[in-house]
Amino acid sequence: MTQQHTVGSALKRDITGPLLFLFILGDVLGAGVYALVGTIAGRVGGVTWAPMVLALVLALLTAASYAELVTKYPRAGGAAVFAERAFGVPLVSYLVGFCMLAAGVVSAAALALAFSGDYLSVFLDVPPTAGAAVFLVLVALLNARGIKESLRANVAMTAVELTGLLIVVVAAALLLGRGEGDPGRALSFGEGVDPLPAVLGGALLAYYSFVGFETSANVVEELREPSRTYPRALFGALAAAGVMYVLVGTAASVVLPAERLAASSAPLLDVVSASGIAVPGWLFSLIALVAVANGALLTMIMASRLAYGMGVQGLLPGVFTRVLPLRGTPWAAIAATTAVAVVLTTTGGVVVLAETLVLLLLFVFLSSNIAVLVLRRERVAHGHFRAWTPLPVLAVLSCLVLLSQQSAEVWWRGGILIGAGAVLYAVARLTGRRPGAPGRADVTADGASPAATEDASGRAGLRG
Repeated sequence: MTQQHTVGSALKRDITGPLLFLFILGDVLGAGVYALVGTIAGRVGGVTWAPMVLALVLALLTAASYAELVTKYPRAGGAAVFAERAFGVPLVSYLVGFCMLAAGVVSAAALALAFSGDYLSVFLDVPPTAGAAVFLVLVALLNARGIKESLRANVAMTAVELTGLLIVVVAAALLLGRGEGDPGRALSFGEGVDPLPAVLGGALLAYYSFVGFETSANVVEELREPSRTYPRALFGALAAAGVMYVLVGTAASVVLPAERLAASSAPLLDVVSASGIAVPGWLFSLIALVAVANGALLTMIMASRLAYGMGVQGLLPGVFTRVLPLRGTPWAAIAATTAVAVVLTTTGGVVVLAETLVLLLLFVFLSSNIAVLVLRRERVAHGHFRAWTPLPVLAVLSCLVLLSQQSAEVWWRGGILIGAGAVLYAVARLTGRRPGAPGRADVTADGASPAATEDASGRAGLRG
């Protein structure tokens, strides 16, 4: 990293390094492992830590590309703008942005189903799809009320998520201390499991638990000393989440056999219950629900603001730019993204939705990793993080490998969503709205383009 640089911006720089660390950790930590550790165990057996370590390594490769792009262009709007700067093709940058939007909606649908599963059944027995629909509507109402309340609660909710995961680790440790449990399970693959394909397939699911870091690109304008603090917070948050996931996965395998974990939609609740520690099942279920709800809320905030921003730029029909007069929140974008998420909950379970999310984000990450290499020829006047050149190359290869592991059903779902995005792009052009992206404007001394002041997160014009 070269010399420090403070970026000029109209936005107030209230986000410190520790706050950014907690923001990324809160977006990454919790929901995926609460819902999917059992499915991962079903694929590999007791060595749940192996796919989690591999997924962490793959995530860090792409994170290095984001660290370079975000600190090089600290006021750009994220992957879509990076694609526009690198490739100069509006349709490509649009599809990258739309994949981000679709991934957010798919993620919310998966989290809604996880919310309405066995964790919720401790308090209320409702059909999963009905519970997911009600949950998404409640999230939409909070989203429409305003963003400030949600972001202020993020630190507390992250602490709750972390507490739940620590309870799992402590429960396993106490069980081992009593001479119970089976540590050998954490080193054993399931019967008849081929280790390499199993770990790779498990990593595909575990990768879902690490995504979310990419949304931090949208708050860099409000970050103090981004060239110094952004890489530290990004890598630190991913490493912390990785360590916790490995500990939780190992703890789950020590307490319960893989078959028990795989058969449950609330595997960590089963781990805590089986350990016999004095934590009421309802309390741990509540912690898990908070973790999943936090992830869904942050995801839908991102998706609705991105839809609004794409509407402002002419990349989506103009209806997406409508806001509530008093609250200043994008009600049309919130309603549209919520409706799509509700429909998606009826089309498949948590696992297939999680894999569809990963498919969509792999296209985004593939674009960003290539963009790093293409944009190396473009110089900016300030110091920024620079990834070691082999890292984005390895990241491109990792994206291709993970794409090759996706099932035909997931490709079909992803293709339908991307096709819908292409139709919306055509509608925007036919209705006279000129699609555009801010990324090709000249870079100023602070690494920003003049048009990038309104970024793809859609913050401009929103008060909520």
